[in-house]
Amino acid sequence: MSKIFDCFALITVGGLVSSLVAVAILNPPEKAIGTPRADLKFTLAPKMVGGAPQDEARGPRFLPIKARGSETLLPSVSIRSLSEHKTETENSANILDKTFKDMGYDLEQVRIGAQQVPRVFLASMPNDIGAILEIPRKKSLFFKAVLPLILKVNAEISEDRQRLWDLKSRLVKAEVLPASERLWLIVMAERYNVKRGSINKLIKRVDIIPVSLALAQAAEESGWGASRFTREGNAMFGQWTTAKGEGLVPLDRDENKTHKVKAFKSLFHSVRAYARNLNTHRAYQGLRSVRLQLRKKGAPIRGHILAESLLSYSERGDDYVKALRALMTVNKLKYFDEAVLNIDA
Repeated sequence: MSKIFDCFALITVGGLVSSLVAVAILNPPEKAIGTPRADLKFTLAPKMVGGAPQDEARGPRFLPIKARGSETLLPSVSIRSLSEHKTETENSANILDKTFKDMGYDLEQVRIGAQQVPRVFLASMPNDIGAILEIPRKKSLFFKAVLPLILKVNAEISEDRQRLWDLKSRLVKAEVLPASERLWLIVMAERYNVKRGSINKLIKRVDIIPVSLALAQAAEESGWGASRFTREGNAMFGQWTTAKGEGLVPLDRDENKTHKVKAFKSLFHSVRAYARNLNTHRAYQGLRSVRLQLRKKGAPIRGHILAESLLSYSERGDDYVKALRALMTVNKLKYFDEAVLNIDA
């Protein structure tokens, strides 16, 4: 009876998947779906005092990432609008800097492994981060803001990767997977652009992006969080979309060009899309191959090594790779490759 039920469930799920695929064919999404222009209200994410949110009068609050598997991971709650509070607009970066200091968030302690990274996830960058004149302070604030987001995305990827390995082990033993697991594999194959049943190819693609590399690219592409694309569309990595996609038109775009820079609902969605881009686009097949070889050798995944495979990421080519490596060296980013999020929720 259980086998009959399982077959019935699989047929039903198969019908649903086929329907979804048919809809996707008739209305094909972009490879990396854009989102409408972000709501640029300065919302920061989770800091609780005595089990309750901080009083709004005391400064910006933080919004926690609640769960995964949804494109609305950040609650649609705004604390205060920069456009409505001019004074707060002018001081939002200072408020964030002070908030991090009050939390004891210290990058040097993170670098040496003496401190875990707090689970704080910004919805958007302070609009006035570019006004900070002290370069070391600006860099520190930027890294503190982006580091938790990258670690959160890598944690998601690592969770999926472990599940893939577990399923592969069960398949090697000729175990029949339940319908729910088979459906999950179908979803993952669609998400990572591989043929169904290619679990080895999935494992190759579902892997982390070194924190040092992601931080360097975020800094380079976003102008340390001050670029127009970051301020207006939470776009930290300069990903393009088509003319029909939702995004921001570059001011210096050639007249014969139609591309836009993708906009995202939050910084987190931008980081997630960036990781998906490196893990799926054919231009970064070399990066994935180098990463796989490092895995086979049991070597750590380092940004300085993978950077050599990003010649296609920018029209600057080799100069771009050199710039990324210089950023990693000068800012000692390699030490963040070992950083971990605080286990406390």
